[in-house]
Parts: sequence; structure tokens; C-alpha cells
Amino acid sequence: MKEEASVVLLLLTFSLVVCCCYAQTKECTNIPTQSHSFRYELLTSKNETWKKEVMSHFHLTPTDDSAWADLLPRRFLSQRDQHDWAFMYRKIKNLGVFKDSPEAAGFLKEVPLQDVRLPLDSIHGRAQNTNLEYLLMLDVDRLLWSFRKTAGLDTPGTPYGGWEGSNVELRGHFVGHYLSASALMWASTQNDKLKDKMSAVVAGLSACQQKIGTGYLSAFPSEFFDRFEAIQPVWAPYYTIHKILAGLLDQHTFAGNPQALKVVTWMVDYFYNRVLNVITKNTISRHYESLNEETGGMNDVLYRLYTLTADPKHLMLAHLFDKPCFLGLLAVQANDITNFHANTHIPVVIGAQMRHEVTGDPLYKDIGTFFMDIINSSHSYATGGTSVSEFWHNPKRIADNLKTTETEESCTTYNMLKVSRHLFRWTKEVSYADYYERALTNGVLSIQRGTDPGVMIYMLPLARGVSKAKTGHGWGTQFDSFWCCYGTGIESFSKLGDSIYFEEQANEPTLYIIQYISSSFNWKSGEIEINQTVDPVVSWDPYLRVTFTFSPNEKTGSTLKFRIPSWTSLDGAKATLNDATLSLPSPGNFLSVSRQWSAGDKLKLQLPITIRTEAIKDDRPEYASVQAILYGPYLLAGHTTGDWDINSSGKTTSGDWITPVSASYNSQLFTLYQGFANSTYALTNTNQSSLTMESLPTSTPDPDSAIDKTFRLVPKDPSTKFSTWKDLIGKSVTIELFNPPGMYVIHQGPNQPLIIDQSKSAASSSFIVVQGLDGQKETVSLKSESDDGCFVTTDGGVKLSCSGSGDDFNQAASFVIEEGIRKYNPISFVAKGANRDFLLEPLFTFKDLPYTVYFNIQS
Repeated sequence: MKEEASVVLLLLTFSLVVCCCYAQTKECTNIPTQSHSFRYELLTSKNETWKKEVMSHFHLTPTDDSAWADLLPRRFLSQRDQHDWAFMYRKIKNLGVFKDSPEAAGFLKEVPLQDVRLPLDSIHGRAQNTNLEYLLMLDVDRLLWSFRKTAGLDTPGTPYGGWEGSNVELRGHFVGHYLSASALMWASTQNDKLKDKMSAVVAGLSACQQKIGTGYLSAFPSEFFDRFEAIQPVWAPYYTIHKILAGLLDQHTFAGNPQALKVVTWMVDYFYNRVLNVITKNTISRHYESLNEETGGMNDVLYRLYTLTADPKHLMLAHLFDKPCFLGLLAVQANDITNFHANTHIPVVIGAQMRHEVTGDPLYKDIGTFFMDIINSSHSYATGGTSVSEFWHNPKRIADNLKTTETEESCTTYNMLKVSRHLFRWTKEVSYADYYERALTNGVLSIQRGTDPGVMIYMLPLARGVSKAKTGHGWGTQFDSFWCCYGTGIESFSKLGDSIYFEEQANEPTLYIIQYISSSFNWKSGEIEINQTVDPVVSWDPYLRVTFTFSPNEKTGSTLKFRIPSWTSLDGAKATLNDATLSLPSPGNFLSVSRQWSAGDKLKLQLPITIRTEAIKDDRPEYASVQAILYGPYLLAGHTTGDWDINSSGKTTSGDWITPVSASYNSQLFTLYQGFANSTYALTNTNQSSLTMESLPTSTPDPDSAIDKTFRLVPKDPSTKFSTWKDLIGKSVTIELFNPPGMYVIHQGPNQPLIIDQSKSAASSSFIVVQGLDGQKETVSLKSESDDGCFVTTDGGVKLSCSGSGDDFNQAASFVIEEGIRKYNPISFVAKGANRDFLLEPLFTFKDLPYTVYFNIQS
């Protein structure tokens, strides 16, 4: 019996691998699949000639059906059972091929998301709350509009726009994401209003399914699948079905909605019959040929469903969505994913990982491991993200990607986090947890526009001198975008607490703490509540400091394992439990602490954070100097658009060419105003060359203008201490731009305009702050230190005026002074460039400002 099972499995594996050879290039290059952006433009275009030209390229050359059929295990079955794959898999199952539960196999266990809470005053807590605001803004009737239209029900309200528009073929995909995101968010927050909304969506979808009566459920008609099965152009119908299935399954799993599971199983019955009908009428090869279109994570959600139902149909259908051509390449460990559409295939790998967890088949563990290796070694950015214009290009040629703003697709980062999460649960290797931290910090937190609910980006641009606001898509809108990355975005920000803690089945309760994110966790199996507090990370104090406190329910022993990240060092590292110092392992390992925890216990970690550079994934010598700068897990972006050269030659450490912005600098930032004709004007840096007075919007200034209108008044005497601007009266100062650092306001003599220059040593760069000449208490005037009686004025341009008197002169020489409308981020540095200095701040803090993450660092 064991030999028979081995033969069947060997044939399955062999057919999977050989398929990639017989399918030629059509299936393996994912043609005709194009980027989502391209297809949205195509389907909404009014240019019929262009559309016909594009459609003419969508034909396919059939694969060799007979060759593929000869490889199928079904040739060993009777004619009666030739097309009944469920028969084969029941046979395999009876032979004992399937393994025990993932936990029994040694995999780490996910902790219940509802037992983890994020504080609102933390980075992750604010991001989660911003997303919650957006989920609550969305209207049930508008979400359901196209589903009801398809089912022939009444359609109150109006449909949303963008990719959820009533004439867009991908409509309905975001609703699936909404179901997942709301279920995850409800588990994370227990928000009752959200539960009412998501329950109403599930009930509405169930009513649509009941009205149709076949099990079919979608926002578009079933004819889309006729086109899919006929290999005709259609925009990824199974992609949308996957989102709906996954969303409903998440409603059942995380929100306990039994109605959602009933809708899922009826849907899957419908699609099971459709797929088997294609195989029966045509061939299995024809089915796999249709998978050339994007099908999302159909295999993944079906494997998940099988773990709940144990229905062999669900397992068999999951296998039929394992794309053999792509997985075959990974099975033989071929680093050849060039020109594959990235977000079509990462979910297929996630499904393969679920296949390993469900069946125990080691081949699919190897597939997931190898895939992660080739992404990390050949196709990833310093953010942890991947892809360019939605595709993978040549391995280790990432520098070519910097020619476009359409680099890291947000969806791919969302899915790569799932890949790494599976691998960590299997292996407990710190490298996978390090990757998760990097991609979450830089690739996920960066796509949200601060605390603006429902404003996210499609692509995270990584080219030089780019802005998130000025890509092919720019920032999305709350009700008229609904891109694929909006869907994955709302999911990502709903489950920020899902990968901080993992349990291990052991002789005593064991908990892995792999992310340092302020949170509380009610660890029920360990009979203890754990509170994790992460001190805000700053540039001038290079340590990550984390404190854990405990509230045990019972006197039970347990083991906690704390990740020691690979980016830290033991030099200055410290771990203490109450008053005792703990011995730390080397970075890349876990600190293990076993004890009976008491309410008074306090465990503290102090981990050094260092500056390091990381070369771009490009093995050509001419790109060896193209490097990113990281501070621990934080990718630093420079406020620069046209200059990215840094010369570190002769500098032995990064500290010789990059220095932290001091904690005191924010207290030295000011904005200078004047009022004219009922309007307010602020002193403004124009193109880092001259000064003007520009009007100040009545609303909060955008980040660009805020930077241009903020200056640092630096006392010439470094011992000068001040808490308000009044402490500067009578003091000599230089006036430095907020950005770029090292650029100063300079005067050129009497009646000449002020300019901006790098020199601060000249006498012409010094000004004495005096009480405003207009006599107002809240104004100051800037007097030249070298030219007696000369003041900065704004009459006829910003200049140094040395003659004049009366009210007009005094008013032109007086400025209202207030705290700067822009502040330095606590994680800010100044890098010494070859031509000018660069202000560096974490990438995730940028909104509309242009930035550069890859510099030319010559050593």
C-alpha cells in the first residue's frame, strides 16, 4: 500500500514538473495577463481601434493535450473514473498520505487576533484606527449594488466608482477584501458598528445567492466564466471570486458568522461543477491553459476551506488551482520568474504553502522556501517589496527598475508577508521574522497617507526623486479608486497585530515574540497577560528599548522567546529581568526565558540600532555604488530630487558621513509671517536659491510648503539655551533651511536680495534677533550683524535694507514669529553628500514630498 501511494505521489510530482516543459511559453509567461492598470484603461477606453488592436493579441496556441494526458495519473484509473479526481484523492487519503495538524507537525500556532490589542498612541495603533475610520465610512448598499443588480434584486443607492464601477469587469473584488478587512478589524477592536455593517454585507450577499439559486455569487454575470473557460479576454473573474470566498471565510473564522460559511460552501459547489465540466468536455490541459489568467489565491482559500470541512471536493479543487507551470519552475529550483505577473503568482505560492500544511507534502515546503530565496536574493528592494509595473524583470537587475515610478506594487508586499509568515511558522528562523518587520515597516506603513482615512497608494515608488503623490496613480480617493491595492491595504491595516506573537506546542506553554510593536496580549494558554511597550525610536539615542510587564492569572510556568534581530549587535545590548542581567544570544537568534511569572516582573530589552547601507539587488559592477541607507528596520529616504551622490571615501564608519538630527533642533524651528490686506504671507525658501513671501493657506499647509516655510534659527553661541523665541532676543543667529540642511540665508550687502548659500562662516550669514521694529510684542526683526542699521525687509522683495524709517519700513522689517509649521521626525539624520547635504527621514513618514531611497555611495 505504501509503495502504491508513493507511485501515485511520484506521478503527481512528475506531471507537475514536466507540465512546464509542454505548456510552452503562453502559460509560463502569463500572457495574455497584463497589469491591472493596463486592463482598467483598456476596458474603460473610448478608443475602439486601440482596443481591437490589443484584443487581437489575446489568442493562444493550444498546448499539446495528448502529451499532457499521457502524463496524468488518471491513465491508471478505470475509464469510469477517468475524470473523477475526487476518487483519486480519496484513495491517496486512505493510504495515509495526509499528515496530522500543522501544530502536531511542529508548526507554530497563530494566536487569536482578538486577544491582541494595539494602543491608539502608537504608530501601528494610529494606522489601524485610521483604517477603522475608513471601513466605517463605507456604505452597505453601495458595496452590494452590483451584486444585487446581477441577482435581479432591487438596487437602492448608487454603486461606487473606480474598479468597483458597475461597468468594470473586476467589480466585486473590493467587497471581498472588505469582508476580510472588517472581520480582521472587528477581531482587533471589537467595534460594534463595524460588526453591524459587515453582518449586513454577508446577509445581503446571501440574499443575492438565494435569488440566483445555483450557488453562483458575484457582482458580474456568470458569462464572464464562459469567456474564461473559452480562453477569451476577460478581466480575472476567479481573482474576484477568490476575494469573495476569502472574505466570507474570514467572516466565519474571525467573526463567527455561520451564514458566511454556508454561502462559501454553496459557491464552491458551483465552481467545482464548472471546473469538472471543463475537464470532462475538454481536457485537464485545457483547464490549466485557462489558468493563464489571474486567479488570485483560489488554491489557498480552498485549502483553508478543506481544513474546516474535510470535504475531498474542496481538496481536489484546490489542487486544480495549483498552477503547475509556475510551481513546476520552483519545484526544480529554476530562478526564472522573469516576466511573470508578480501578484498573479505570489498567491499561488501561498496556496502551495497551504498545501504543505494540509498534506504534509515536503515538495511544497521546498517550493515556498525556494521562492522566498529567489525574491530576497534577486527581486526585492530595500523595503522588502518586489515587482516593477506589476511584473518581475531580470534577476539581479533591479537598478533598471529605478527608471520608473511604477515600482513596488502594494499588493505584492501584502502577499510576500504571508509567504514569510508561513515560513517562520514552519522553521522558527529569525531571518523570516526580520523580513516581516522590514516589509511591514517600510512596505505597508508607507502606503497610507498619514491619518487620512481611505487615502492609499497603488505603487510605492522607489525611483530617485519621486513622490507618492506623483506616480501613475498617485494617491487614491475614498470612493472612486478601489484598486486591487486598496483591497489588500484595508486588510493589512486591519491585522497589524496578527504576527507579533506565536505559540508553540511544547511540554510547557511557549510563546515566540517576533515583532516589537506596542501591544497587549491575553495569552490564555499561558495564563498570563503580557503588555509590551516600545519606546519611540529616535536618531540621537540609537537603541530600541522595549519593556514587558506581566499579569498572570495562575502560578504556571511558561517560556518566552524574544527575537534578537539580525540588524542589531551585542555591543551595548542589554536584557534585564527585574534586577538581574540576562545573557543575550548573538543577533539572529532568540533569547529564551523560562519561569513562573509574577505580577511584579519586568523584562527590559535594549538593542542597539545602527546605520548600515545595503546594495541594490544588481550584480553589474557599474551599479555597485547604488545603495540604500537603513537605521535598524527603518529605510531612510532623502529629501532630494536631483542629487544623490555621497562620497564615503576615507570615512571609516557611517558616523563619519551621517549624523543624527539633535533632539534640540525642533525647538529651533520657526516660521516667519507678515500680514497684508487680510492675508497672511510666510517667508519661503524658493528652489533653495532665493527667498520670497508666499501666501499661507487658511487650512493646514501641505508638507511641501511646510518645509519651504520652516527655518532653523541657530544661535552662534552653542551654549545658548532657549525654550521660546523670546530667549533669542539680542542673540546672534544663523538662519538655516529646514531642507536641505547646511544651506543658509545670506545677504549680499545693502539693498541687495537675500540668497541661499552653503557657507555659514561669512559675517553676512549672521543676524541679531531684536524686538520687532513695529513695536508689536509678538514680532521680531532680523538685524545684520555686519552692516549696522540694516534689517531684513520684504518691501520690493526679501532683501537687506539699510535706509528708511517710518511705519512702512518698520512694518516691512517686522515678522510674526511662531513655532515651525514642520518638525523633524524623531528618526532624522543628515548625510554629507558629495555636492550638498541630505536630510534623511523614514520612508513611511513621507506623504507628498519627493524623496530618494537609493543613493550613489562611493567608498
